[in-house]
Amino acid sequence: MPLDGPEFYDDAQVFATYMRSRERDETPNDTLEWPDLLDLIGPVAGRRILDLGCGDARTGRELLARGAASYLGVEPSVNMAGAAHALLHGTAGTVVQATIEEWGYPTAAFDLVLSRLALHYVEDVATAFRRVFGALVPGGRFVFSVEHPVITSCDRAYPAGTQRQGWIVDDYHVQGRRVTTWLGGEVVKYHRTVEEYVSGLLRAGFVLEGLREATPRRSAFLRDETYRRRQRIPLFLLAAGCKPDEA
Repeated sequence: MPLDGPEFYDDAQVFATYMRSRERDETPNDTLEWPDLLDLIGPVAGRRILDLGCGDARTGRELLARGAASYLGVEPSVNMAGAAHALLHGTAGTVVQATIEEWGYPTAAFDLVLSRLALHYVEDVATAFRRVFGALVPGGRFVFSVEHPVITSCDRAYPAGTQRQGWIVDDYHVQGRRVTTWLGGEVVKYHRTVEEYVSGLLRAGFVLEGLREATPRRSAFLRDETYRRRQRIPLFLLAAGCKPDEA
């Protein structure tokens, strides 16, 4: 039976597989998503940071090392929140175990809100965007990444034992719930178009500052083969919005 995002990562086998996968070299998170995310974030010295769906909080540890004033991670998975607690021990970072949808957002409490590859697990992203807007100070910024909509649109079977080299895009404009097989289990994600992500930011009141599709950079890869393969399809969509000073 397919599981929602938090339940999926609280499956012991899925969690162990995920944590092992993050330690491989040339992971898409490290080679594609992270460089663009850092570009969109910009300097973090003195910033109060909220991270929605923080996972094991390795992002928080890195941003605190770069001078962030504080870091708060919100993570719905019990397993991930436990890993985040351990990783943030002794730092200015904390984590709370709660869903992005149900956590109580304080007003005007953060300079920067992040969300790395978590919002595609959230059904009502429009409400999440509005709550993020309220949690930011005027001039504050919201930077997020999601699986690219060409990926979430369709999950057709690929021949067993072969490395995926392409992707079928289908039902692209049919937004909503998808069930996909990943990490040895089935998980529920929510497909949205690029237009819907951008329009959602604008409707929430943000000014769009940047949009990226994690274009591969040769310098991020150890192997030419991996670099060439990552040029075939976009894996991630990233966006940055700013809350106007007069808001």
